[in-house]
Amino acid sequence: MLRSISRAVRCGIAAAVLGSVLVGCGGDAEPATTAKAQGEKTDVTVEPIKATRELTDANGVKISLEKRPERIVCLVALCDDILTELGLVPAATNNELLAQPGFLGKEKAKQVKVIPGGFIAPEVEAILSHKPDLVIGLEDTHGKLAHALKGATTFWPVQPERWQDSVSYLRDVAALTGRTAQGEKAEKTFRTKLAEAERTRSDKTALIIYGSDENFGVATPGTDVAAGLFPKLADYPWKSRGVDGSYSLEEILAQGVDVLFVETMSFGEADGKLSEKLAKNPLWGKIPAVKNGDVHEVNAEIWAKGRGTRSLGIVLDEAVAALK
Repeated sequence: MLRSISRAVRCGIAAAVLGSVLVGCGGDAEPATTAKAQGEKTDVTVEPIKATRELTDANGVKISLEKRPERIVCLVALCDDILTELGLVPAATNNELLAQPGFLGKEKAKQVKVIPGGFIAPEVEAILSHKPDLVIGLEDTHGKLAHALKGATTFWPVQPERWQDSVSYLRDVAALTGRTAQGEKAEKTFRTKLAEAERTRSDKTALIIYGSDENFGVATPGTDVAAGLFPKLADYPWKSRGVDGSYSLEEILAQGVDVLFVETMSFGEADGKLSEKLAKNPLWGKIPAVKNGDVHEVNAEIWAKGRGTRSLGIVLDEAVAALK
């Protein structure tokens, strides 16, 4: 069975063995029309960002700092993504996003201190040893650290579900750090790229799956930030059915998936690509994308975990190229 991991990595990855079901994670959702799924056209207008030491984020979390934060510890890749966009480097991190292409790269990333304990259980003493002005973590995973960090630093729990949330967090961090011009530029770049992708929307049917071994799930809009972009890029008929809901493999086949994106999750025992393992199942080979060689193994650190505007920009570049 699939190893147990947090929703923070992929909304709890409730998954079943291939040949049984594919899981769509998140809350219950009703099927939506294509027009509704695409949503409104992306506005490329960027409002000015004003520097501040106090703000209330999109989820109602209030942040108040005594001074401009200079030492920021990242417990979620969204934080690393945002700091990179703003030309900043975290005091310490607990993920591998910075080492990926398009970020700091492997050599420079080695200079950033790593918080022991991994993503799920970062060590409080290690966090505080870096004397952070601000610690940014994922609410549903790191919220339990708030009490332990209280009085020593400011903890900011974030919970992005849509690309608009990612933009909002970018703007907030830009305001707190005084990197307003950099924040506006990063937002403009992303919005422009997304708007252009909308104008060249493909009529192909796409699917993103994620997992390890032969267990995997379906990434769905509203529960996965990258998947939330796809209704703007192609036909993406996958809706969340809740953590206990699932798609049968027959349903996947019936949709006639033209382009398939695969995120191989590694849990310390990386031993091959998910798509290669799934190839052992004869039903897998009947999917049009598989038969036509249009299966794309993508970087899970960026596609699944990044969630910020830089990661999503890379997702757009790769997805649009594959969907042509």
